[in-house]
Amino acid sequence: MEKNSNIEMITGDPKTAINKLALPIIGSMFLIFANNIIDSIWVAGLGAEPLAALGYITPLFMILVGFGNGIGAGGNSLISRYIGAEDRNSANNAAIHNLILSFIISIIISVIFLTFMEPMLNMMGASSVINYAMDYGFIIFAWTFALLMPPIVGGAFRSEGDIKRATLPIALAAIINMVLDPIFIYTLNLGIKGAAWATVLGPLISLFLMFYWIFVKKDTYLSYNFKDFHNDFGMYKDILVVGIPASLEQLVLSVLTIFINFMLTLVSGPVAVAVYTAGWRIVNIGMLPAIGVGTAAISVAGVAYGARKYENLRVTARYAVKIALIASIIVCIILNVFANQIAFIFSYSENSAQLEPLIASFLQIMCLFILYVPFGASAGNVFQGVGKGTISFVLTTFREFILVLIFAYLLGFTFHMGEFGIYCGMLLGGGIGSLICYACIEWYISRLIRSNQNV
Repeated sequence: MEKNSNIEMITGDPKTAINKLALPIIGSMFLIFANNIIDSIWVAGLGAEPLAALGYITPLFMILVGFGNGIGAGGNSLISRYIGAEDRNSANNAAIHNLILSFIISIIISVIFLTFMEPMLNMMGASSVINYAMDYGFIIFAWTFALLMPPIVGGAFRSEGDIKRATLPIALAAIINMVLDPIFIYTLNLGIKGAAWATVLGPLISLFLMFYWIFVKKDTYLSYNFKDFHNDFGMYKDILVVGIPASLEQLVLSVLTIFINFMLTLVSGPVAVAVYTAGWRIVNIGMLPAIGVGTAAISVAGVAYGARKYENLRVTARYAVKIALIASIIVCIILNVFANQIAFIFSYSENSAQLEPLIASFLQIMCLFILYVPFGASAGNVFQGVGKGTISFVLTTFREFILVLIFAYLLGFTFHMGEFGIYCGMLLGGGIGSLICYACIEWYISRLIRSNQNV
């Protein structure tokens, strides 16, 4: 198989590949999450109710994002395995299947969300801010394809080691959103609708850039020539075998957020939801090193698995955890020390000034959650890379939904610890679950190595 520098990198030393892939991924993800933070900051200037409405829409929005990242992981995994096996023609065909699938799923999700958005929001307890939530959500979900397709196409770029093209459009989308937010929200006086329009226009422009590279410039390693396309339902299945469980992982996290929002509404009302919405976005930024390294591990693990180099698979899993954990410890310390200063960015107006001490307290508690993420994220992404998306989904569900939700309910309600108990329960459940996940990936890789030695 003819190789370029990107392919040589992705098929070489796993540590080098992770280092080169992870840093740009983390950078682009930082801009995405910073964009989410800035959305919250500008909306916070409108008052606590619009910010709470954003919090109720966020779980639904993250389901959409999860489908994009999930199908992107499925395509990444399949294409990487073909590249590892040195089957370029199948890799090209898989890339086209990935693109077609992204368009079909975009249409389906858009129709479902636009149809059922209002009853879902009412079930989540958003009735007091339903108008704000509907104004924001309708625009977001009407433009689902613009939000869903870039991460899916980016997954194909990552599989061939072209990290620049995988991350640049996503970073560009975030920057465009940041610039448009204050203009649309305040200058054009569109309010929360302006935040929604800014959110969809950035990814739309980035998608056009990706299509320019693929269909006009045509200088990608993978070929998207439909003349050579051979429809293979087995490829759709292989992408979905990883993509659907990976997407459902985000669904699980979003459903968890819905439950947490509901619990917080019961114990403290919409203000607690606003605090959780703002504070959790900061915590999500703290998770970026682990998430970025884990995302890089999908490609590296897929190539190693396709080439049957199972020792490289073990190196990938262990190295990913090591560097992600070091970075996570540093981030956790920073968030704890500067919690008050960070909280201020969400409480700069008279309408939201009361949120500052509450958000600061949240950050000082929940920054500890970041320390568990490297173990669970790395394990889950390596499972996705080798095509075992169902295992990753089961482990994520057990960790992030069952354990977290059980402990949050027990401490928050059964032991009457209220809001503080809910947060402590999330920490306890997440920690136990993440360690179990990492133990599973170590066991799986050891079994692969033993079976290969016996051949």
